[in-house]
Amino acid sequence: MAIEVFNRYENKYLMDTKAFYNIYNRLMDNMELDAYNKKDKFYSISNLYYDTEHHSLIRTSLSKPKYREKLRIRAYGVPEEDAKVYLELKKKVFGLVNKRRTALKLSEAYDFVRTGQAPAFREGMNRQVINELDYFLSRYELQPMVYLAYDRIAMFCKGNRDLRITFDTNIRSRRHDLRLEAGDYGEQLMEKGQWLMEVKAEKTIPVWLSKLLSELQMYRTSFSKYGNEYKRTIRGAIADTRTFSQNNPMERELILI
Repeated sequence: MAIEVFNRYENKYLMDTKAFYNIYNRLMDNMELDAYNKKDKFYSISNLYYDTEHHSLIRTSLSKPKYREKLRIRAYGVPEEDAKVYLELKKKVFGLVNKRRTALKLSEAYDFVRTGQAPAFREGMNRQVINELDYFLSRYELQPMVYLAYDRIAMFCKGNRDLRITFDTNIRSRRHDLRLEAGDYGEQLMEKGQWLMEVKAEKTIPVWLSKLLSELQMYRTSFSKYGNEYKRTIRGAIADTRTFSQNNPMERELILI
């Protein structure tokens, strides 16, 4: 059964393809590939993020408060309407990431978020998580806001499954056709050849990994896929509008009206 409750620290690193291969080859001395990567080099993950009309969840998250939260539907690959997906509530409290999710059919996940009514409980669902999602949905009026997909390589530490490292590339997004079953196309979020590495651990990372990151001069960065998409798409559009209005008094007057 897939793990449905996570509590861990997540550190992120951005790198180019050369740096990716350097660290990937070194990591394989102590890590082993995820089962999904043993047959194919990558597996794809697709996500549908929900937010309020005025983007309050992501705006709050970007202000970096001590507590923040997000809601998404996650699928592996492009799902069919009755395929199993995960409805996930992701929270971050004082740097500790808490992720709670339950398996649902795609149509059930859509209906749950849209109506606020939980599907009839059955074996395979996580009742506690369903209750938490029900409470979360009662606090916000949410709508599908952005689609995000990426190709992933994942690995676990040999003998210690609590340490997980993932590499994501080809991150793509769209703000139209917001259905997971519509395909995993979208605009590139990062430049070609860029990789996002995430080191995920319940406690501190092992000494060997700390030494490797230092040797390769890799330093932690702050990078949220949804956050960066929002800054580029929404904040960028607002900035462009403001710049245009400042240069055009008549347009500025129309905007103010």
